[in-house]
Amino acid sequence: MQKIAVGISACLLGHEVRYDGAHKYHSYIERTLGQYFDFKPFCPEVEAGLGVPRPCVQLRETADGIRCVGVKDHSLDVTERLEDASVRQHDWLGGLCGYILKKDSPSCGMTRVKVYKNDIPARHGTGIFADYLQRTFPSLPLEEEGRLGDPGLRENFIQRVFVMRRWQDLCEQGLTAHGLITFHSRHKLIAMSHEQNQARDLGRIIAGVTNADIESTGATYIAALMTCLKIVATRGNHVNVLQHIQGYLKHKLDSDDKQELVETIENYRIGLLPLIVPLTLLRHHFRREPDAFIDNSYYMLPHPAELSLLNSI
Repeated sequence: MQKIAVGISACLLGHEVRYDGAHKYHSYIERTLGQYFDFKPFCPEVEAGLGVPRPCVQLRETADGIRCVGVKDHSLDVTERLEDASVRQHDWLGGLCGYILKKDSPSCGMTRVKVYKNDIPARHGTGIFADYLQRTFPSLPLEEEGRLGDPGLRENFIQRVFVMRRWQDLCEQGLTAHGLITFHSRHKLIAMSHEQNQARDLGRIIAGVTNADIESTGATYIAALMTCLKIVATRGNHVNVLQHIQGYLKHKLDSDDKQELVETIENYRIGLLPLIVPLTLLRHHFRREPDAFIDNSYYMLPHPAELSLLNSI
């Protein structure tokens, strides 16, 4: 398949754009995710004309709010320059399916960036560029490279990127009521694994949708879906979905197969097995006893198996 467009802090690909002329190359991002993602590197500090090398900057609480200023020279205020550089990227950012940001950066940090007040730091800030992304593209999947080391957060981000890609493909084909209903049907179980109440709300959003109101309904739907998917799926919710899928085989398995499936799901619930094991067993049964809804559900194969994302959750 064609690679998915994902933005990334340029230093994470080995570009020597940091304040000290160094980089923060991340091998997993380039070597593994790079097989599926078409990375679009960007450094807001370089785009803002701050140069390489350049004075180190930090977020600082002032009478005018949180500003991005020089560490050594607080009179060096680059807040507007970074904001302007961010706004200039609007067009190409709108075509992305995700973005990987550099943690702790006063420009790119997504969360818990140090904000100084009277030279005392508190981790409650967001980088200038990251804040622009969050405000302007609230449905865009974002993650920091440091958090990708967590199996649950890694799978959550990559899953959202693939969902966003499928949504963009649907919109490029021309969004219709039938297309939206089909899209929801194929993602319903994924949404249930993240938050069941919000998953039910998604069904209500598209209930009675027509081509006359497809644009507004579609915008409401994708915003709600991506909000739902930001919630990291829990083992308990996965068990509920697995048992829901198991119900489609209720009258199709013999007693031994049923017992094996029940035990496998239970062993996943108590942490003895990763998610890939009950899913693989379910796929085996549905190859023998096909079901159109299950066969078309992305829950059964949410992203390329080669990424092995379900082996650790």
